[in-house]
Amino acid sequence: MTATATTPLLKAVTLTHVRYQRGDHVGHLLAWISLIPVFISFGGFVSHFIFRRELQGLFFAVGLLISQFINEAIKTSVQQARPETCALLEMCDSHGWPSSHSQYMFFLAIYCTLLTHYRMGILFRKQWAIVVLIVWPLAVLTMFSRVYLGYHTVAQVLAGAALGVFLGGGWFWVVNNLLRRHFPAVEESPLGRFLYLKDTSHIPNVLKFEYENARAARRHVSYKRSE
Repeated sequence: MTATATTPLLKAVTLTHVRYQRGDHVGHLLAWISLIPVFISFGGFVSHFIFRRELQGLFFAVGLLISQFINEAIKTSVQQARPETCALLEMCDSHGWPSSHSQYMFFLAIYCTLLTHYRMGILFRKQWAIVVLIVWPLAVLTMFSRVYLGYHTVAQVLAGAALGVFLGGGWFWVVNNLLRRHFPAVEESPLGRFLYLKDTSHIPNVLKFEYENARAARRHVSYKRSE
């Protein structure tokens, strides 16, 4: 019996089913990189809702969800097959154009860029180093990983990236030119008060603001914990 018959040539990142060639260390790294959208969705935005409740961040997440619905609608309509290499991965039961991973990451990258440029973000205000050195390189690496691992063609990931940039820029305009004016009303609504929803995009330095208010509250009787 040959080694090929006894030893599987493919491995999957545990619990994810993103496959790469056994022994391919670059593929292993790129398999993890291709899961960045999952980490952002369940780690970043869920944590943001639990700990921050910022309306800008919540609408950012809503935009990503809308983008993914659009991606699925296009895939279902166009029904372009994935490349032949995908069949070897045994995980090829969906259409390939446009790449949802690329679309997600480039939506994220352009939205973060615009938040930083207009100084409307919480973590990204004035943080160009984060956007330039982390967010955009991860978007490009995610796009590259989908081709390298055999899940998409170059045309499919480029289409996803282009659509992500278009939708991300468009959604940013919708949120900050049409919806943001209603943020105060959302804050003051019964649901907003119940969930502690807020908008701090008008505050120049949120970290300094929270730091100074936390220090001031320590001296205020009504904010002291009951012993």
